[in-house]
Amino acid sequence: MNKTNYQVCATCIHFAISKTESGMLYRCSRLGFETKPAYSFQCWQPKEHVVRLMKKRGGSNNE
Repeated sequence: MNKTNYQVCATCIHFAISKTESGMLYRCSRLGFETKPAYSFQCWQPKEHVVRLMKKRGGSNNE
């Protein structure tokens, strides 16, 4: 399984969500700027549950 099936900001350890008066704010804590859940960057590091899912489905996080 290819990691591009998972490689989006929402599955990264650096993805942070905060609720504001104007709505939800999605940020990358590593890069320091606003992002969206479906965006993807080269610095992607999957959350632990995503790593387990990738291994279960026959992939790994270093493909």
